[in-house]
Amino acid sequence: MKIQRFAIALTLLNLALLIFLVVQNQRAEAQNVVPVLRGRELQIVDDQGRVRADLKVYPADPKAKMPDGTTGYPESVMLRLYSSKGRPNVKLTATEDGSAQVLGGESNPTYVQILARGANPLVKLVSKDGREQVIKQ
Repeated sequence: MKIQRFAIALTLLNLALLIFLVVQNQRAEAQNVVPVLRGRELQIVDDQGRVRADLKVYPADPKAKMPDGTTGYPESVMLRLYSSKGRPNVKLTATEDGSAQVLGGESNPTYVQILARGANPLVKLVSKDGREQVIKQ
């Protein structure tokens, strides 16, 4: 009879200790805040696993042909926000010589581009039917 009471008491003590340790572990995990998140690329996905946003550093490409006829593109950091259909509707880019922003419309090629690279900033508007209007300074 004494051994049975001792076993029950020991079991209850073990259970109490287990509950105490689990509660302490949960508190410790909730208080751990990482001050800096570091990585090469960040992606945010929706419930279906589709990428809805990404942030990435792109290396320089000296052979890239640009729409204005120039060659070469510097290292850049780009943030893209995608529609539910996978179209990048927002692009925000920072480079060594400036920055750019593109806001996409409902259909391709509708967009607004704000380019502040180098000494000549510009704003470009493109409609659904491909008509362009460029504002330069």
